[in-house]
Amino acid sequence: MGCGSCGTGKPNGCKSNGGCSTGGCNRLNVHDWLLNLPFSDPESSCKIVEVSFKQGSRKEFFRNTTLQYLEKGEYVTLEGVNGYDVGEVSLTGELVRIQLKKKGVEESNPEIKKILRKSSERDIETFQISKSREKEILARSRAISRSLNLQMKLSEVEIQADGKKATFFYTADDRVDFRELIKIFATDFKFKVEMRQIGIRQEAAKVGGIGSCGRELCCSTWLNDFKSVNTTAARYQNLSINQTKLSGQCGRLKCCLNFELDTYLDALQHFPDYADTLDTAMGTAFLIKKDIFKNLMWYTLPNNSKHYPLTIQRVKEIKRMNQQGQKAEELQAVEIINHKQKEAEPAFVELVGQISLKTLEKNDRKKRDQQRNNGPQQFQRNDRRPDNRGGNQPNRPPQSNNPNNNPPQGGANRGPQEQRPPQQQSGENKGPQNPNAKTNPNNPNRNPNHNRGPRGNNRDRK
Repeated sequence: MGCGSCGTGKPNGCKSNGGCSTGGCNRLNVHDWLLNLPFSDPESSCKIVEVSFKQGSRKEFFRNTTLQYLEKGEYVTLEGVNGYDVGEVSLTGELVRIQLKKKGVEESNPEIKKILRKSSERDIETFQISKSREKEILARSRAISRSLNLQMKLSEVEIQADGKKATFFYTADDRVDFRELIKIFATDFKFKVEMRQIGIRQEAAKVGGIGSCGRELCCSTWLNDFKSVNTTAARYQNLSINQTKLSGQCGRLKCCLNFELDTYLDALQHFPDYADTLDTAMGTAFLIKKDIFKNLMWYTLPNNSKHYPLTIQRVKEIKRMNQQGQKAEELQAVEIINHKQKEAEPAFVELVGQISLKTLEKNDRKKRDQQRNNGPQQFQRNDRRPDNRGGNQPNRPPQSNNPNNNPPQGGANRGPQEQRPPQQQSGENKGPQNPNAKTNPNNPNRNPNHNRGPRGNNRDRK
């Protein structure tokens, strides 16, 4: 997850390169706005420090007996189970007392563990080695639980900095007998095992993610008090009871359904009660929905799909008439005016100015017509075809009718001409027939193909 406020590179203030603005680098953060304010009596300041583990996944309170000045973000070495642990300071000063009161912890409680010292390089190195084992151990532990057919789901494992203890967080619907599982864990991993059951909402808070609103999950950033949510909250807000839309990533109803519930309940106090049906002369009108923003109540009549919006005063008036045994002649629905003006569509602007699409299409059409007219006009075949005398003859160059081998007049550089019967010849350039044309070799009319225009392919075939 990139940092949203510090830039694309590695930010200076965000050590885990997370989202500083939303607390992604250290979840459930509290801004210490009293940090730079001076106090007249330093001795009366709070000696309790809030320390977070695993990027805010778990937070606990420790007593600062050394009276060292600790800043937010520093690593400190703490008392652990049969050893020591390393955590990150998340809150100091007077705001810790407010957090103690919120969590119900007394400041003078002797069970609060102590801070040993600021973490040294060796402590941090051992801490990083222990944290690097968590993914491998979590995958191995899930495989072991599946082999034992235990109805549980391991969501997270947290190893103490010195590697002597590990806490496994799991979710389960019923009670699970994991005594055999603990024995296998202690034998394979060589540390003390603690199993801690959490709810599905707490699991989603540990995993994290992006909600349907486009922001990080509330349970991962700031919400730590999970209240019960039911479908009644959705009905008060006129939301469709769609399980896929109302459920969060945890599979339960979204916690944000309770955020605006109080506002809707205050607005619904002005609406009349027991107004689900109204007796009219056209039939019984049934209530469909309530619009608290416009103070309207929508009704529908039997055998009619039209919806009638009524004001609160009109509904109260009809209800008063029904109590007196009278029926309303008409509903007097309010006319809904749509104030949204239709946006003007942007007009087409010709950027070229002088050239239009019609001109380009016309030029293209002319080019196509010219290419079609200037195309091949003659049909040539290289295979055998029957000649005028019948039978198949090989295709050979036509013999000239000119005994002097001179090219015919007006026919230079023309391709071979195909012969056809005299009855299919066109009447171009023929003129009157001369009976002596057959015996005169110099007569141009003797050659029937002389000065004849191009012929189509279909006219040469028989």
